[in-house]
Amino acid sequence: MPLPQQRRSLSPLADLIFFSRWLQAPLYVGLIVAQVVYVYRFLVELWHLIGFAVLDHTPPASVPVGVHDTETVVMLTVLGLIDVVMIANLLIMVIVGGYETFVSRLNLKDHPDQPEWLSHVNAGVLKVKLAMALIGISSIHLLKTFINADKMTEQTMMWQVLIHITFVMSALVLAWIDRLTRSNGSGKAEAEMAH
Repeated sequence: MPLPQQRRSLSPLADLIFFSRWLQAPLYVGLIVAQVVYVYRFLVELWHLIGFAVLDHTPPASVPVGVHDTETVVMLTVLGLIDVVMIANLLIMVIVGGYETFVSRLNLKDHPDQPEWLSHVNAGVLKVKLAMALIGISSIHLLKTFINADKMTEQTMMWQVLIHITFVMSALVLAWIDRLTRSNGSGKAEAEMAH
């Protein structure tokens, strides 16, 4: 009797626990629906930007009230579009990386469209990548705040800067912990091979 079959027959509780990972699949499907919503929002904002630039010069709804300078309106709208793209990228990382890490293999070996980062993804790498994506998103929001600084309170700007610094520090700590974990794991493997 092969070993995997023995494990199945010996531990039904372990099988149930292992099978429970599939409860996460609907969560990833929900994130795909959220991705569709972001694509829709992107297209709506792009259409408003084109309308502003070409047709009627009415600022898109995403631009703060009172901003009418053409260059500022275009810049804020484009930053909003970049923000949507970065959040969509974050969703893709969570959907693909999370499913691959926690639910089941995607079996994309030798697929021409396999993302480069997916070949070496694990929970630690995924956390660091997500933290980096959050820093990117926070940077876009901070840039939008600075462009529109005359309409923001000092307290709002201070809190946004502090939140951004918190994201950066969190990412550094996560990367440091991941590096420590990997170096300790490789050191143990080398020690085991030596014995």
